[in-house]
Amino acid sequence: MIVCFPTYARRGPTGWKATVAGMVTQPLPEWSRRRVWAVAVLKRLLELDEAQLESDVFRRRAEVFLFQRLAGRRVTIRVGDRTIDAGVSDRSGHFETHVELADDFVGAWGGPLRVDYEATLADDEAETPAAGAVHLVDETGLSVISDIDDTVKFTNVADRRELLRNTLVREFVAVEGMPEVYRRWQDLGAAFHYVSSSPWQLSACLCQFLGAAGLPAGSMHLKLFRLKDSTPLGRLPSRKRSKRRKIEQILADFPARRFVLVGDSGERDPEVYAEVARRRPAQVAGIVIREVPAKAAPDKVRARLLRLARRLPSSPFTVFRSPDELADLEPVRPSPG
Repeated sequence: MIVCFPTYARRGPTGWKATVAGMVTQPLPEWSRRRVWAVAVLKRLLELDEAQLESDVFRRRAEVFLFQRLAGRRVTIRVGDRTIDAGVSDRSGHFETHVELADDFVGAWGGPLRVDYEATLADDEAETPAAGAVHLVDETGLSVISDIDDTVKFTNVADRRELLRNTLVREFVAVEGMPEVYRRWQDLGAAFHYVSSSPWQLSACLCQFLGAAGLPAGSMHLKLFRLKDSTPLGRLPSRKRSKRRKIEQILADFPARRFVLVGDSGERDPEVYAEVARRRPAQVAGIVIREVPAKAAPDKVRARLLRLARRLPSSPFTVFRSPDELADLEPVRPSPG
């Protein structure tokens, strides 16, 4: 089985340089000791009854973690009438390649905002093709780099048990008002990149959530997670040590674009974004932080955010509680000059 990750393409001298990436896996058998152990631990951690274990939501969400990664499998990509060798999956089951797409080819086989493709295993003709998408992002313009959990999707990262329940047992719920804000920014010309500590296993679920919630589609940059890394899913949100590197890679790929960084106050988004803004002030047009409930007192949270804002060289730092407060914020307007 192949899962394709939403990626982006950037314009090159003769067309587009597209990144294609994904993961090759196979489901763990029902009788697998690893599967039985993982489900038992989740049942105990979340205090689930039999009805919850058999629920459609739990079975769908848990299933994306209950698999074996397949290394050394060659992946073939088909874009329109073109077949491309995407290389061999690594020991984590991941594959990634870069593809050059000429303008006339993109015009024939892609839309104005993305190119769709299919991925199959080269040695398995019976494999059902997996659908993938590459989002086309121009050299200039403005992008929104957005967190997901507690920024556009209610997760309650601060409470581990609620985090797990919102991830595995309940349907995903959008933060009220954020889809409208993002769609307005999209209408003004913004592209979107979702950079999150959610694991790659949830990429398909998150894409479905974005579409159902009316949030703009965009590239995804998630976290590599293995069941053996911790008690199952107990540390889904890492301290985001790699988040700054992922964001800076996007900025490096689009040196002539400007970026708005959107996150929440629950973890380290404000600090990560402020560091990026200090390192790349010419590219960061603004930072937008949703203030969420925390263990710290509200006045301490606001003092923390104010200190960060004062240290920034020029980037506007906006803090909000309700998306209604962003009604007049139009960060995607091109800067003069």
